[in-house]
Amino acid sequence: MRTTGENMDNIEQLQVVVNEVQSARQQLANLRAQVLELETTIEAVKTQPKELALHQQMGGVMVEVSDRPTLLKELEETLGALKQHLERFTEREEELLATYNQLKQMLAETEDA
Repeated sequence: MRTTGENMDNIEQLQVVVNEVQSARQQLANLRAQVLELETTIEAVKTQPKELALHQQMGGVMVEVSDRPTLLKELEETLGALKQHLERFTEREEELLATYNQLKQMLAETEDA
């Protein structure tokens, strides 16, 4: 039989996990938006006609890009890194949800006892 103190600890843990899940979901949404924006940028660079200038923001200045292949390589490397980060965050969210479900089950069992 569990004590009231243990039950309160589980409730507090559940609240912490809920906050972490919410934070992870917000970060996932931000990462997904960044991935989509970068994919769109890469496609725009690839389809920009060679005879038209291509510019890149560097700090507060727009500069003309003279080396498109290098720019594309950098953008694709950044995209790859973002996708890896997104994958890790997705795994973290899954772990948090599993912890949440375990704590919820423990609380339900305590209430039934």
